[in-house]
Amino acid sequence: MEEENAENGALAHEVPVNPSAAHAELIATYRRAQAEAAHKSGLIKAVATKGPRAIQAAVETAAKAAKRRDSYAKKLALLGVDLKD
Repeated sequence: MEEENAENGALAHEVPVNPSAAHAELIATYRRAQAEAAHKSGLIKAVATKGPRAIQAAVETAAKAAKRRDSYAKKLALLGVDLKD
């Protein structure tokens, strides 16, 4: 019975094998989202002559990209990763 409890206790305290690899992947994803958000914001100026519908679509797309970027930044902050650009 004690052996079973010891095994369960060990399982409750497992640590990921390589957390830095997960951090690196999340950082890379964040950087891609950051570049995408900057690109989408730049598209707003490019479609300025196309009319209000195109501008509105570009603004909405840029907002979604910024939201994704911010979501990844929040996940990284929770992991204690500081991304000072």
